Amino acid sequence: MDGDKSREDYLEAILVLSKKNDAVRNVDIAAYLGFAAPSVSIAIKKLAQEKYIFIDDRKAVVLTPKGRLKAEQIYERHLVLTLILMELGVSKDTASQDACRLEHDMSDESFNRIKDFYFKNYHNKG
Repeated sequence: MDGDKSREDYLEAILVLSKKNDAVRNVDIAAYLGFAAPSVSIAIKKLAQEKYIFIDDRKAVVLTPKGRLKAEQIYERHLVLTLILMELGVSKDTASQDACRLEHDMSDESFNRIKDFYFKNYHNKG
């Protein structure tokens, strides 16, 4: 697993899958991300070593509080950036793909200002 972007992709995938499934397994993560099972196994071991996840007695991948916090932060970025891009007329698929790229590289300060600006000036008008 290379760097923050990969870690964040895995954490976001685990969060999304945990909202849909009772238990998240390596095979679910591999299918969701389109990665080979051996690559996922290596990444899962690293995430466990870094205390972002643990494997429970059912062999399910579970986010730790540290992992859940990071996953929720990146997922919020993804959702907000996708919404804003779609409001600007970008198709849903392209908006989601672009949001995925942006969510990893944007500073917290810039993201928070964009989010605040959008929700203050546009989203709640109607």
